[in-house]
Amino acid sequence: MILVVDFGSQTAQLIERRLKDFGATTLFLPPENILEEIKKTKPDGIILTGGPASVYGQSSPTIDLKVFTLGIPILAICYGMQLMIYLLGGKVTSGKKEYGPSRLKVTNRHRLLQEVKAQSTVWMSHGDEVVALPNGFETLASTDHVEFACVADSNKKYFGMLFHPEVEHTEEGDRILRNFTKMTGTEINEKKIQIEPLIEQIRQRVGNEMVIGAVSGGVDSTVAAALTAKAIGKNFFPFYIENGLMREGTAESVRNIFKHVGVKVDIVRCEKEMMRRLKNVSDPERKRKIIGNFYIEMFEKEVKKLQLKGKKITYLLQGTIYSDVIESKGTKHASKIKSHHNVGGLPKNMKLKLLEPVKTFYKDEVRQIGRILGIPEEFVSKQPFPGPGFAVRIRGEVTNERLKKERVADRIVLEELEKAGLLSKIFISFPVMTGSDSTAVKGDGRFFGEVVALRVVESRDVMTSKWSHLPYDVLQSISSRIVNEVPGISRVVYDITTKPPATMEWE
Repeated sequence: MILVVDFGSQTAQLIERRLKDFGATTLFLPPENILEEIKKTKPDGIILTGGPASVYGQSSPTIDLKVFTLGIPILAICYGMQLMIYLLGGKVTSGKKEYGPSRLKVTNRHRLLQEVKAQSTVWMSHGDEVVALPNGFETLASTDHVEFACVADSNKKYFGMLFHPEVEHTEEGDRILRNFTKMTGTEINEKKIQIEPLIEQIRQRVGNEMVIGAVSGGVDSTVAAALTAKAIGKNFFPFYIENGLMREGTAESVRNIFKHVGVKVDIVRCEKEMMRRLKNVSDPERKRKIIGNFYIEMFEKEVKKLQLKGKKITYLLQGTIYSDVIESKGTKHASKIKSHHNVGGLPKNMKLKLLEPVKTFYKDEVRQIGRILGIPEEFVSKQPFPGPGFAVRIRGEVTNERLKKERVADRIVLEELEKAGLLSKIFISFPVMTGSDSTAVKGDGRFFGEVVALRVVESRDVMTSKWSHLPYDVLQSISSRIVNEVPGISRVVYDITTKPPATMEWE
């Protein structure tokens, strides 16, 4: 048993996922419960996660000092490291802030860093810095900006790292976590996803009740729907809400996929009403909540239609995945990044019960489940598309005119990436109508028009990402076509911000 103590990091649950991949048994818990759980579970190891707080904050989460007297190996990450160093007598200051990639240099070949490359990329996300170590600690690795990037008190089995080993863009992260797991005495046994327990869980929960499905044409909702169809068959009624905010051809794509799944899907058209509700709305959070509420309204209307036909609908299926929950403030000490329409955007008085069979999985795991279910690879590996659609790729108010521009620009991006043979190699790509204007020259005359931002990133599980190093000629083709083919556009800029600090989408 390894306890994962949650201080609110956006990637805290990823630590637990990595440990489970190694075959470890884990318990995810808030810091307030740690002593009680140690008495109950007698863990072999403890991991203190990162978090948004500062150790000097008045209401910052902490742990009882007794935890450091029990002889249990402790790995402390980011805020967890700062807290451990602070509690044990070291010094932490508001120092060099780092968000994104940094170069780690191993200076001490400790067991924790066994087989780790001498230099590798790590992912940072911190505002405070350790500037003095407690007695007994030594430095294991540094970066160009931070001396104490990885430290240890080997005698007491305390280990700290300012970077995040759990995220995919920390090159040697899996190896470091695997080394710590071995040091706790846990036997490494790689885990594979099994879908039969997932299907059985749906059967057990739903029983003889009926489920209406919210499908968007994306991987998450389709995989959730395929699991549900296998579990309850004809008691599942999937619908696709055509609200006018999705990519062209999505409705037809949904029909084709559900033919493969073996379930008929009904298309509900409501484009005009969706645009009416978004009129004069610019705030991103309001947009997400309006769209989330509208989805539920539409599905409750469909439920009433089914009830008139003698069908008793109890559950609403959604393709919510773990990253949606985390960014919508999934745990006590986490910060809310944005309200996902299927989490923070849901109305409080919703009449249907939620069924979310892939809620505890990350994007790459959902794709694995899709492959096991036999969903075609070209669909399983397709780019994700946000539930609120183009509404969160248009900064400010969503109008019919700006929506049309976004559609054209989006099509251009996809066409050029496919032409260059790059579409299958990236995670997600899209243009953003920024709402900012700039001066241009068109036809030898001054033109003042909107700036489009292009975002193309690489990721595996959505929790971290790096921008794609597209060839210059591809960027040039995309820029030229957007400026020439999309009315009212003055220029195109390329977003080269990693996650963190940026999110995947702009809103």
